Amino acid sequence: MAALSFSTSPTLLHNCTSRTPPTGKITPKSVPYLPSTFKNSKLFDTYKIIETQSKKWRIGFSLFPYLLIKDRESLKKELLEAIAPLDRGAAASPEDQQRIDQIARELEAVNTVKQPLKSSLLNGKWELLYTTSTAILKTERPKFLRPNGKIYQAINADALRAQNLETWPFFNQATANLVPLNESRVAVKFDAFKIAALIPIKSRGSGRGQLEITYLDEELRISRGNQGNLFILKMVDPTYSVPL
Repeated sequence: MAALSFSTSPTLLHNCTSRTPPTGKITPKSVPYLPSTFKNSKLFDTYKIIETQSKKWRIGFSLFPYLLIKDRESLKKELLEAIAPLDRGAAASPEDQQRIDQIARELEAVNTVKQPLKSSLLNGKWELLYTTSTAILKTERPKFLRPNGKIYQAINADALRAQNLETWPFFNQATANLVPLNESRVAVKFDAFKIAALIPIKSRGSGRGQLEITYLDEELRISRGNQGNLFILKMVDPTYSVPL
């Protein structure tokens, strides 16, 4: 039986090896020995589709952090505009509360600070912009007997201390120890109060609660209490230190 063999014409071998291998992206122009019909072929159409989709994916991926930041900023703007006319929450209707809660949840979903108790962004004095807590708003009282001035909450995460400060007309204060329960939730144990910022009262241990920090950045903080209350605050003084 004759042996199976392949023979190559010297002329054909010369024609194949005389071509310089292409470099870079392969296209009909960069590969001169591809058939001229390749450009009009279905294979070439498929190649162009894949290349186009690949470029779109790369561009979209590179823009993802920017889109996330832009979306976060637009949500913050929407939230601040929604709470602006609501007198810190005292004038909020059930529909207003539902809308604020929904925007807050959307913002919480794009929160990038996953360990707020370990973040330096938490430290400082925060102004309360909105809450659903009737204990703070005192909505059962006539308006002139409510806290009408600004209300602040200061936190020192390193020392695990917090302070609540009312301004006009009562100027009441309270300080508390914070006990971490996880990376974002603390137990709050009040240890001292001041009436009119002058008369000190020691806590008998009755002032307790929990607070979870659900959103945090350089300007805005969202927290939720163990009784379901929502708190939205803005940073006013990052250098403020809570008394020990």
